[in-house]
Amino acid sequence: MTTPLLAITVGEPAGIGPEISLHAAWKMRDVCQPVLIGDLHFLSKLAHQLNPSIELVQVDSLAQLAKTPPASERAMLVLHCPLVSPVIPGQCDASNGLAVLATLDLAIAGAMNGTFAAVVTAPLQKSTINDAGVAFSGHTEYLAEKTQTAKVVMMLACSKTSTSNRPLRVALATTHLPLRAVADAINVDELTQIINIIHADLQSKFGVAKPVILVSGLNPHAGESGYLGREEIDIISPAIVAAQARQIDARGPYPADTLFQEKYLDQADCVLAMYHDQGLPVLKYASFGMGVNVTLGLPIVRTSVDHGTALDIAARGVGHADIGSMLEAMHVALSMSNTKTK
Repeated sequence: MTTPLLAITVGEPAGIGPEISLHAAWKMRDVCQPVLIGDLHFLSKLAHQLNPSIELVQVDSLAQLAKTPPASERAMLVLHCPLVSPVIPGQCDASNGLAVLATLDLAIAGAMNGTFAAVVTAPLQKSTINDAGVAFSGHTEYLAEKTQTAKVVMMLACSKTSTSNRPLRVALATTHLPLRAVADAINVDELTQIINIIHADLQSKFGVAKPVILVSGLNPHAGESGYLGREEIDIISPAIVAAQARQIDARGPYPADTLFQEKYLDQADCVLAMYHDQGLPVLKYASFGMGVNVTLGLPIVRTSVDHGTALDIAARGVGHADIGSMLEAMHVALSMSNTKTK
């Protein structure tokens, strides 16, 4: 059986992304062939500080990668994407912004042509890319654009929580919006499409035969029969009914302040929250740094960590970054790709 190639973009070079990518990939060599996408020379210096036994093998293109034999037990492949300026840990440099973006382009192209089984992205600094002259709002939006996907859904997941061994998955109806803009961004058609995507990907990429999706309300107490807002009556409930008409087991809307209890979560395969800080604080608290960011709706498998670049930790030097979320992101990516190909 061929060992799957897992693309790992190392993210913002001045952050913890390169370190956690190297460290986690080294631990994953027995289940996949990790391919780090970044600057070989920078990664080689970092690898020597992290573990002198790590060897890196340079690959210069996707075409060459397809012909390159698997790395040895002591080595990992690096799809070389050179930086422009030397890296100072903790200090972003806009001159490296285009190189960071190029790592994403290589990963996406390789996943689309079947070279990579999945893509795992380390955190990047949006400002580095924007300061380089490219309008960039985030991984999720960029992946959708490059894969020509009309609609994607951001979901965070953890395999177990502090109170349950059951997976917890929280998808978002809206992502990085000011709170005052959330209500205007929610409509029946949009929510209906989101529920469809969640249902389809839970089946095709997570192997859940009959997904149960619990949908939160937007307002306190889910609007309290309209006294605290009508979004639940006019938008959320009609979207749930439309999903149910297509044999999708969507339920709600539930008050968000009581939804995240075992009596509800024990029967749920995913919770759909209406906005970023309604659902993600609960998951991040429950997952103890083991959460995984998954982009639903893409033609490829993509996962990421549930944290940012941690420039302050990177500035302290090698050995301080926790690799838990990155390891989990790699395991989830492989599991999703295996389910997708069955």
